[in-house]
Amino acid sequence: MIIEIRKAGFLNKGAELMLLAVIQQLRNRYPNAKLTMAPIFGGSPDTYEKMSALRLFPKAWLWRYGFNFGVPLKLIPRKLLDLHGLVMDHEVDVVIDAAGFSYSDQWGVRSSRELADSSSKWKKRGTKLILLPQALGPYNSDSIANYVRKWANNADLIFPREDDSYTYLTDLVGVQDKIRVCPDFTNLIDGTIPSGYLPDDKRVAIVPNYRMVDKTTKEESDAYIPFMSRCARYLVDVGAKPFVLVHEGESDRLLAEVISAAAGGIPIVRETNPLHIKGIIGTCDASIGSRFHGLVSALAQGVPSLATGWSHKYKRLFEDYGFGEGVISVLDNDECAQRKIDMILSTGSAQLIRHGLNEKSEHLKRRSTDMWCQVFKVIESREPRKF
Repeated sequence: MIIEIRKAGFLNKGAELMLLAVIQQLRNRYPNAKLTMAPIFGGSPDTYEKMSALRLFPKAWLWRYGFNFGVPLKLIPRKLLDLHGLVMDHEVDVVIDAAGFSYSDQWGVRSSRELADSSSKWKKRGTKLILLPQALGPYNSDSIANYVRKWANNADLIFPREDDSYTYLTDLVGVQDKIRVCPDFTNLIDGTIPSGYLPDDKRVAIVPNYRMVDKTTKEESDAYIPFMSRCARYLVDVGAKPFVLVHEGESDRLLAEVISAAAGGIPIVRETNPLHIKGIIGTCDASIGSRFHGLVSALAQGVPSLATGWSHKYKRLFEDYGFGEGVISVLDNDECAQRKIDMILSTGSAQLIRHGLNEKSEHLKRRSTDMWCQVFKVIESREPRKF
């Protein structure tokens, strides 16, 4: 059996964490399956090395201008393709989509158009399509909505990550049994602490996100860095030992440097391994962040956290963990922000928050385990593909 893991990868640490979580589940269940992934054009320069380390076969796939440039490779003899380990689209039995947040007005029409076209071909061949938990919608654009209807019809299972995403999708395509709400699934994979990491002087992680600059209103964008800097300074003032954790790439690093300097030069931690990032977050007393999977990693490990977010998914994430008051706005005044920081740091309240998060975490992990059972059932119900 050949299973494609789609739209996860190495563009950001959230996507890479999702990739590792999917690989873990599939290898445990199907140790003999061949796992493939299409390298993302313009992605990480060491993609090939990372894929090789994970034993992922490259899929011959390059989508540009509404055309799959991998199709002509079908003319190349199979022996030559095998020599380079290439998997063709028509050979794939199951497609597991772990896009995270791609099919919405905010990200434009391209992803939905590609999935609509591709899923039509997969359905004719008998290839199963499963969309793992992710944020979906909104769909105010007719051009995107038409493509969404198409890929939703072709999919075998769709897991909106929260109620907003479920409503956006079902308002468009109707309530269907194959559309089921399920939380983010990276809660099942454990983090690791990097060798030599010393957490004693790094107790509160500040995790910035450049999306708070380029995906928000001008008022919020302008307020973001000053707000995070004030939070960092307050953490220093109360002796909380903050540090800035770079969850993503160069843009987040630049934000980290500004926030660090504003707080008197607090430590900056850069880590390339997403499991190490999760492990580092797990050692903290608290976190203040804007990276979705950084927050999932914190909440799933019972770390009291505050979130500044740029989409509905942040609010719903915190509601899933029973801590809706942990979502803050960059437009909040200093008194409000400091009161919430005190809430996640003070021994009594922090202990109660941590206890509540751990209880919710166990419940959400059971839901993720059940989600995988549903995925395996669909995979194992497949019929032979039509070539």
